[in-house]
Amino acid sequence: MLEGFVRVAAAAPRVRVADCAHNAGEIRRLMERAARERVSFLCLPELCLTGCTCGDLFRQETLLRAARTALGALVRASAAHNLLVAAGLPLALGDKLYNAAAVFARGRLLGFVPKTHLPNYCEFYELRHFSPAPAGIGTVDFDGQAVPFGAPLLFACEELPAFRLAVELCEDLWTPSPPSVRHALAGATVLANLSAGDETVGKAAYRRALVAGQSARLICGYVYAGAGRGESTTDTVFSGHQLICENGVTLAEAPPFADGWALSEIDLPALLHDRRRMNTFSADAAAGSYVTVSFSLDTSPPNLTRAVDPRPFVPADTQERGARCEEILTMQAAGLATRLAHTNARAAVVGVSGGLDSCLALLAATRAAGSLTPPPDILPVTMPCFGTTARTNQNARRLCASLGLTCREIDISESVRRHLRDIDHPADARDVVYENAQARVRTLVLMDLANQAGGLVVGTGDLSELALGWTTYNGDHMSMYGVNAGVPKTLVRHIVRHVADTCGDASLSEVLRDILATPVSPELLPPENGVISQQTEALVGPYDLHDFFLYHTVRWGRAPRDILALAGTAFAGVYTPDEIRAWLRVFLRSFFAQQFKRSCLPDGPKIGSVTLSPRGDWRMPSDAVCAAWLADLETDPDPTPSP
Repeated sequence: MLEGFVRVAAAAPRVRVADCAHNAGEIRRLMERAARERVSFLCLPELCLTGCTCGDLFRQETLLRAARTALGALVRASAAHNLLVAAGLPLALGDKLYNAAAVFARGRLLGFVPKTHLPNYCEFYELRHFSPAPAGIGTVDFDGQAVPFGAPLLFACEELPAFRLAVELCEDLWTPSPPSVRHALAGATVLANLSAGDETVGKAAYRRALVAGQSARLICGYVYAGAGRGESTTDTVFSGHQLICENGVTLAEAPPFADGWALSEIDLPALLHDRRRMNTFSADAAAGSYVTVSFSLDTSPPNLTRAVDPRPFVPADTQERGARCEEILTMQAAGLATRLAHTNARAAVVGVSGGLDSCLALLAATRAAGSLTPPPDILPVTMPCFGTTARTNQNARRLCASLGLTCREIDISESVRRHLRDIDHPADARDVVYENAQARVRTLVLMDLANQAGGLVVGTGDLSELALGWTTYNGDHMSMYGVNAGVPKTLVRHIVRHVADTCGDASLSEVLRDILATPVSPELLPPENGVISQQTEALVGPYDLHDFFLYHTVRWGRAPRDILALAGTAFAGVYTPDEIRAWLRVFLRSFFAQQFKRSCLPDGPKIGSVTLSPRGDWRMPSDAVCAAWLADLETDPDPTPSP
């Protein structure tokens, strides 16, 4: 079961201007829909109880009294639902009138949040009717209940402490200093915006960017409810644009002039993880002025409606993926070019196997050399041994030829045999010594060739291999600059495919496609009938799964049981729950046991948000124990969300 996700919805009732009874009925229907769909928080638009286009009718006592009556009926109706609601209305207090949000749940009115910034420009004349929010917190007598009133209000869920709601209204977000900034620094994880902005050309795109950007800046969930159908169109049109964003990502949207309903789940543990990680996200000095109002909800984990990306490192959109691949290759080349120039290297030596990783490293090295004046030499070397197949050997040569490079071949078979004899290793023992000896001899050859050429060795190992420790210590584990160290295996494949699709060279494209079609293998055991006998994913597990595990472990600090549940959703129909659990167990054991290899990694460029450099984002003791993680994995017998 997935814990810590809260389902939210943004919706716009079909209003009738100044008809509070009708509007309350429409809101009640939305509340009933939200309850049926197991929504925990429903955000409704600004002034939705009256309509936002009432104009000078806001000064009419009849309208104000009708709005209070309608709100009272909605609060009482909420007793039947497991739901927190925020709805807008005009609220008269003494000689002031406020544009306010009422927040209520389970038959209890929790608080009123008045609007802070009132627009009085262009088509907006709010200061004609309303007063800005006063400083601090007061109380309002509502049906005999003293209800908190003020902008610095936090609404905290007793059953799910990570769910802390704060509210701002429409223009508040568009100002240089939105109240939501203070709300978030005071601890709010979910921000609600009750809005009634009209629609103009280009405004929806700006609004979308604004809401997503604010959710990123504040590391929060942001629920935006815009007024829609039924508002007066005397001079303006309202579109019912609804948005739910989380940490810069739009989770759900009801586009302008659609049905006005958006629903998704906000990942509260992920938000808290990022806030803890970023030491610049610090509590505001004004946080002490906030008043926290508690409420109670059944927050049983919902079945996710939001997508869980099975390949979080790889953009699903084709155009975005191509741009990402080009950006990464440029970053790799830039990092290597700087290192080549700094060390006055006359050459970049690359061990080329005919596989994906060495292919990408060679592509990056070629691009790096081309950016320098004079360009250093690129010296590709292929070193066939016991497990090398004709296919990979030929592809290594074809790749170099297509790039205009001369590939040097050094058969290391006899060197490895001699080494094994020197250490009295049985010739027929196909064990780890037999395999690793080949990797270490290859590294020895590359290092000495780099010395001969006055250059450096370009490492080929990728991020996924480093996570699993699928690399020979002081063999392919070592280089003088690891260009692939920040690139996960699932993305390596797409970068190579991107080059194949865009290079404009038929011979290069052809060999790249054959490399892509070759099974991933270290080729350290003899082939069977000329075919690769040692396939990496059959031994350590599918890289799709391992990259998913890596992303959620390192980027979000998730517990294994939550990763298991997310993977069950992401890979439903692809891997069985038992397969996911088994490979996650392999990942955890390998990740912990192999940290010693990552503790002494060569330099290499950080590419994305997940990196395992001991000098950068990931500093883990090499003798850390994974017992607690394995135990957590066994606590949930079902890696799928509850219905």
